[in-house]
Amino acid sequence: MVDENNILHGTTTLGLVCRDGIVIAADKRATAGHLIVNKNAEKVHQIHKNMAVTLAGTVSDAQLLVKLIKAELALKGIRSGRDPTVKEAGNLLAGLVYSNIRKMSMIPGVSHFLLGGKDTEGFHLYDIFADGSLTEEDKYVSSGSGCVFALGVLETLYNESITIEEGIELAIKSVNAALQRDSASGNGIRIITITKDGVEKVLDQDIDTGIKSK
Repeated sequence: MVDENNILHGTTTLGLVCRDGIVIAADKRATAGHLIVNKNAEKVHQIHKNMAVTLAGTVSDAQLLVKLIKAELALKGIRSGRDPTVKEAGNLLAGLVYSNIRKMSMIPGVSHFLLGGKDTEGFHLYDIFADGSLTEEDKYVSSGSGCVFALGVLETLYNESITIEEGIELAIKSVNAALQRDSASGNGIRIITITKDGVEKVLDQDIDTGIKSK
């Protein structure tokens, strides 16, 4: 029997290319059908000193692939004697996703990643779709059930000269739009930035929806 607690059916994640770095963000809600199974789901992960990913899909598969790509990047660095490029990381992760979704399993191995990072060539943002395809994004990208709401804000307010600070504010507005309208997204937001100084968590905020007595 499929354990529904290990299947994340909805989410909102996004990535922004800024003038001085990358901003990636995600909400905190994990759902199984109409049930909220986790109000503090970790959907943003650092996988290298200069790279981070957002994840969506089947939780167990996505978590395993994050562990695998961390190990692969560490091994690649040891073998080559240099830091891997963001494109190399994207190709490695895309290959893992491609293999994962095509293997026989009782549980659908669906996983969707957004990869942001910095290397000697600059800042990069990749969309690694659930079928294993890899696309470099030069502006912004969003994934998950709430992406239609986030993209509406991004389409309206994004500009190519945006700074990291402005990108953080835009990410908050975009994810908040999804939290207001998508029932599978909610409970808070996490934001990570990737700049010349590396990966930094700049926001980790919960939304209190409880009713309190006087």
